[in-house]
Amino acid sequence: MASDEPNGRVHVRRLDDHYTLPSFRSLEEWLARREDLRRRILVSAGLWPWPQRHPLVPRVTGGVEREGYSIENLYFESRPGLLVCGNLYRPTGREGPFPGVLCPHGHWSHGRFEHSDVCSIPTRCANLALQGYVVFAYDMVGYNDSGVQLPHASASSERTGFWDDQAGYLWGISLLGLQLWNSIRALDMLAALPDVDARRLACTGASGGGTQTFLLAAVDERVRVAAPVNMISSRMQGGCLCENAPGLRLDCTNVEFGAMTAPRPLLLVSATGDWTSDTPQREFPAIQSIYRLYGAEDRVASVQVDAPHNYNQASREAVYAWFGRWLLGSHGAEQLRERPILPAPTTSMLVFPDRRLPPQAATRDQVPMLLKAEAREQLSALRPHNAASLEAYRLLFGPAYRLALSVREPLAAETTASVDEASQLGAWRMQRLALGRTASGERIPGLFFGTSPAPTSGLSKAALVVHPAGKDALVKDGQPLPVVRELLARGFAVLGIDCFGTGESAALAAERDKSLPHFLCYNRSDACLRIQDILTASAYLRSLVESVSLVGLEQAGLWCLLAAGVSQGLAGVVADTARFDCEDDQAWVRDIYIPHLRRAGDVRTAAALAAPVPIALHNLSCTFPSDCLRTIYLAAGFPEALHLQGETMRPDEIAAWLAR
Repeated sequence: MASDEPNGRVHVRRLDDHYTLPSFRSLEEWLARREDLRRRILVSAGLWPWPQRHPLVPRVTGGVEREGYSIENLYFESRPGLLVCGNLYRPTGREGPFPGVLCPHGHWSHGRFEHSDVCSIPTRCANLALQGYVVFAYDMVGYNDSGVQLPHASASSERTGFWDDQAGYLWGISLLGLQLWNSIRALDMLAALPDVDARRLACTGASGGGTQTFLLAAVDERVRVAAPVNMISSRMQGGCLCENAPGLRLDCTNVEFGAMTAPRPLLLVSATGDWTSDTPQREFPAIQSIYRLYGAEDRVASVQVDAPHNYNQASREAVYAWFGRWLLGSHGAEQLRERPILPAPTTSMLVFPDRRLPPQAATRDQVPMLLKAEAREQLSALRPHNAASLEAYRLLFGPAYRLALSVREPLAAETTASVDEASQLGAWRMQRLALGRTASGERIPGLFFGTSPAPTSGLSKAALVVHPAGKDALVKDGQPLPVVRELLARGFAVLGIDCFGTGESAALAAERDKSLPHFLCYNRSDACLRIQDILTASAYLRSLVESVSLVGLEQAGLWCLLAAGVSQGLAGVVADTARFDCEDDQAWVRDIYIPHLRRAGDVRTAAALAAPVPIALHNLSCTFPSDCLRTIYLAAGFPEALHLQGETMRPDEIAAWLAR
């Protein structure tokens, strides 16, 4: 799979690499990129399609009155049984409606109660309330009150496995995703309050709270002003599971995510003593160039504080001034200076001081089951049954499917091939090739079978035959496999390739260090790279012929079926499903691991996107969703284009199906 590096199939991206800053030539180019990034964030967070927004019904469990403001301790359910807990700070003695501010806290030891010289969440929230805002400071998952229900996780945490779960990732279940949904629902709650002006909403947080700030602003336009503090950098993207999810930062970084706030006002606060030390000279100009495309350079600003990683008084006062300008219409620095605050005792601000959760709260073990059940119900409810519902399904699940795979079918003109050597194999000519995409640096070893002296001569149709052991498995005892011979006899040229990690490409897979933290946030899985190779090879064949078919043998059958959901030019597909159990998450993890694929509809969506391409699937297990695929092809108006059988198809049957 290509990247911006030479030999991009083995280059491994890391969270602390030094990344190239983005550059865009026009607003139209940026807007297209922005929409792609928004979809990527939502898919990576397991939020595409949107979960159901259940009624929030905030419940207040206590509170305190302070001079000029009040604090209410409350919780609501972002999903049934999943609690969001926090403190609502309100101005007193003044008339609303007021602007609303969300305050995610970040990875401070005391969460939303952190009160130190480096960072004080109570001081920030109280001062904002005194200035005329309604402020909600809410727990990151696993902190303070929320820690009674669920754990947080870090690289050294024994509880990491609760969130860093491969089977859970298949369904889009991640700590990042749950926290982003909590933030969206917190914004729902804030916007619905009678004393809040829903047209004036803002968000600010530092460190992990900065990550939550720019991700929320990127996907939710209701955030009118944002101030991520000490986070956006091109050389460190965030080290916690709550800041990383599979697929999130494939070929992109936080700099672009931060720029997605444009043209809404954005303040970048950085520090001399952490990874944001170069922000005024590097990241800020890159983001400013995007604001320039909107003609909105005055809506983005940069402030740097001479301090270590922080959200200290100097940083807070920079944010007060920025929010005051855009939300209060106030340019007076003096009235927005911070007042010293004596925080209320922590025990008086806990939502559950006795650590007893309400009876409807889900247990730790129930949470992943609830999230999977919700995704299954959504897929079932939207299952296509006619032409209109099929089109709606494609529009809804197609983006999630394509982003889960994160592959792209190149144009035929974007492919390249070089002939390494040629030999005679019985009645057929066999040539070894190296395939790739012109700008990618990849090299896909190939084996071309035909009766012509060269791959470019006298061809009308071709089949790409994929074997899980690679191209050389298509030759046995000095002869092509029977399926290759049958295809050649029916006038097909045949190409075999070493998909990533097979044959000559096996060494490439071994070079990738998958033990690196958050590997799949920055890098594609082996299965995705194999599917990309299939798409690249089929595009190359289209440079030779108009009619290109796919044949997947043994475990490679599913690779081809999934590729068919992305390809736009296939004449037919025959895939051996190897009795794969589609309902077993561990089988997906073991045999063809692609995070988010089950959330996106797996083989069901592949078929929905491929229809009406003729597809023959054989060697089916009893759990294969055959009825669903039949319904899809019936809805497409081509039920005869789908062939399903439990037994393995013979080589002559495969060739006959494709030659119809």
